[in-house]
Amino acid sequence: MRAIHLTKHDKDLATAYQLETNAVMPEISDNEVLIRVDYAALNRLDDFVRLGWPGLNLHFPHVPCADFAGTIEKVGAHAGSWQPGQRVTANPLLWSGEDDFVLRGEQNRSRASGLVGEHFSGTCAAFIKLPARNLIEIPVGFNIQKAAAASLVYVTAWHSLITAGRLIPGEKVLIVGAGGGVNTAALQIARMVGAQTFVIASTAEKAQKASEIGADWVHDRSADPRWSKAVYLATDKEGIDMVVDNVGAVTWDDSLRTLRPGGRLVTVGGTSGYEAKVNVGLIFHKHLSIIGSTMGTHDDYKRVMGLVFQNKLDPVIDAVFSMEDFTSAMQRMLAGRHFGKILIKVSP
Repeated sequence: MRAIHLTKHDKDLATAYQLETNAVMPEISDNEVLIRVDYAALNRLDDFVRLGWPGLNLHFPHVPCADFAGTIEKVGAHAGSWQPGQRVTANPLLWSGEDDFVLRGEQNRSRASGLVGEHFSGTCAAFIKLPARNLIEIPVGFNIQKAAAASLVYVTAWHSLITAGRLIPGEKVLIVGAGGGVNTAALQIARMVGAQTFVIASTAEKAQKASEIGADWVHDRSADPRWSKAVYLATDKEGIDMVVDNVGAVTWDDSLRTLRPGGRLVTVGGTSGYEAKVNVGLIFHKHLSIIGSTMGTHDDYKRVMGLVFQNKLDPVIDAVFSMEDFTSAMQRMLAGRHFGKILIKVSP
């Protein structure tokens, strides 16, 4: 079996990953399903896992990637009504036990939860196994590449904007960053609910692409780095109702300053670092709220994927790479050259 292997935490991207042609075939339990993978998809999470952090104890070799689309190969004895031949993707959040959060359906808050590709072996392999409860069927005729690109970024964006952020029609939402999968998903979700969308892009090319997929207002920070002032003027000096920021340290202060009184900042990541200074006076003087959001509940996942499959949300594909070119795909993502999701073609 072919699989991408990370054999150790490695700062050198060029040597980190190996294409293994004789990887061990997964063995499923009664509640699991064996899936033949057609496509996997990259996330910035894959690079964080490559570098590692205290407390991340992986079983090497580790397979990267959280997202995928594929076809059921084998079904466990107690895995429900799933059948070989069905096309599926899955919620990449796994959980176990029944703590208070799980019992309330808040699986993403449970300490007994973890991500495929992070805490558990990932999807960039010819065959994977997953709990049957995590699966969702891909409708007949739906583009399998788009199905592979959707799961992690859309559930993350949905939970942050709708479940945690409580975005409502008519509000102004600022998305800090244009090209990442979560950002393109957030833009589409905000537009779908009737919000006015503002986007900060790192290049003129990404600014243009954000406009093409529906952003109401876009600012190219490479031409003018004073984007918080630009947002302030673009809103007639009123400010933004909600900022979605997955950049972290380098954008935090500007993100807060764009908010109107009573506004809220939803933080869903920190690609530039996690150590951010907070102006406490700005927060209490303007009655601001800071909301943390990670992944989403299983109900969030089923709801947003239903919207994807109804073509009300449209995953953006940047490029498709072969497994042999996995490192090149990672390099493209880390250089910030992508707009949307980068896929890895796993099946021959």
